[in-house]
Amino acid sequence: MPSEMAADGSRQQKTFFRTLLRKSWRDRYIFILLLPGLLYFLLFKIIPVFGNVIAFQDYNPFKGMWASDWVGFSNFKRIFEDTEVLRILRNTLFISLMQIIFVFPAPILLAIMLNEVAREKTKRLIQSIIYLPHFFSWVVIVSIATIFLKPEGLINQLLQYFGYDWVSFMTNPHLFVPIVIVELIWKETGWSTIIFLAALASINHELLEAAIVDGANRWKRIWHIIVPSIGSTIAILLILRLGTVLDTGFEQIFLMLNPFNRDIGEVLDTYVYTKGIKQGDFSFSTAVGLFKGVVGLVLVLTANRIIKKVRQ
Repeated sequence: MPSEMAADGSRQQKTFFRTLLRKSWRDRYIFILLLPGLLYFLLFKIIPVFGNVIAFQDYNPFKGMWASDWVGFSNFKRIFEDTEVLRILRNTLFISLMQIIFVFPAPILLAIMLNEVAREKTKRLIQSIIYLPHFFSWVVIVSIATIFLKPEGLINQLLQYFGYDWVSFMTNPHLFVPIVIVELIWKETGWSTIIFLAALASINHELLEAAIVDGANRWKRIWHIIVPSIGSTIAILLILRLGTVLDTGFEQIFLMLNPFNRDIGEVLDTYVYTKGIKQGDFSFSTAVGLFKGVVGLVLVLTANRIIKKVRQ
C-alpha cells in the first residue's frame, strides 16, 4: 500500500512538471519579453543588496569585501555621534516633511479640478500640457529655474519694475527649500494626477446625480462623495511616500547646492555621494544608506497599521 501511494505521488509529480514545461514552452515569447525586466531587477536591485555587508566592515577596496576587517555596528554609531550627520538628517526630514505637506496634496487637488472640467477636449489639452515637465530631466528643470531666478533674470526684473530690490534667490539659504518645493510641484504634479484621475473615473456617477437631485452644490459633492471615494488611493500612496521619507531626491538637491546654501540644503543622498564617491568612505556611506532603508520600512509598517485602525 505505501509503495502504491509513493508510485501515485511520483506519477502526479511527473504529470505536473510535464504540464509546467508544456505551458512554459507555449508562453515562451512572454517570458522572453519579461527577461529584460527580470535581469534589470536582478542586476540592479537584488544582487547589490549583498553589498550592504560592507556597512559592518572597515571596507578596503584592495582587500575586497570578504577580506576586509569587521567592525560590527561602529559605522552606525557614527551616524548618531557625528554632529554633521545629525544636521544633515534634520535637513532631510525637514525637506521631506515640506514635500509631504505641499507636494503630496497638489496632484489630488489638480486631479479633482480636472475632473470638474466638462469639455473633454479641453481636459485632454490641459492634461497634455501638465504632463510635459515630467519628461524633462532635473538638469533642464534646474537650468530653467536658474535662468528665471538669477540676478538679471525675469523674476528680478519684475521685482525691480514694481519698485522692489532684486533678490539673490539661488544663494539665499532661506529660499532654498521653497524653490525646491516649487520645482518639484512644477515637474511632477501633472504626472502624478494620472493615478488619481483613474480613481476618480471609477466613482459611481449615480451617487453624484443623486446628490445633485438632493440639492448638494459642487463643493459638497467634492467633499462628501469624491474625496471619500478616492480615500483608499490617497492612503496607499501616502504609505508609500512615508517609506521614502529620507529620500528627498538626489539629482535635484545636488544640482541646487552651492557653498551658500549647503548648510541647509545638504541631505543624506548628497552626503552619501560625498562620503562614498568623493572621499572613499564606502562603509560609512553604505551604513547611512542601509539606515535609510530600515527607517523607511519601519515607517511603512507603522503608517499601514495606523491607517488600518483609523479605517476600521
